[in-house]
Amino acid sequence: MNLHHAREAITLHHSLWAGRIMNAIVVIALMADGIIQLFAPAQIASMLQETGFATDLTSVVGPVLLVCAICYAIPATAVLGAILVTGYLGGPICAHVRIGELGSPPEIISLLLGAMTWGGLYARDPRIRAILPLIR
Repeated sequence: MNLHHAREAITLHHSLWAGRIMNAIVVIALMADGIIQLFAPAQIASMLQETGFATDLTSVVGPVLLVCAICYAIPATAVLGAILVTGYLGGPICAHVRIGELGSPPEIISLLLGAMTWGGLYARDPRIRAILPLIR
């Protein structure tokens, strides 16, 4: 193995771990949100009401979010999970834009989680890097 291959292997190793860490942060955040919506809907009710959603939607949204997070956490379904997570995160962004809260914390968190969803997948999966090359 020459020096170039050794550097490339180290870079791929670091990229793999960076991707895993980003994925773990996303999964933990989504699972926590889903669990809170299922088991403590009163804490979420005021936020739902502010954005114009019915407060009883937590019993539907919580399980949907947990399914999205689980799909994303399983390597075989990670791409499907990333698509589902991206769609889910579009909801809070749209809701806060609709009520005129541009740049609100939920909107920024959703944007960051969406970027981390695809960034983590990009960093750890060579198939994604092959489909979406950033540098030629």
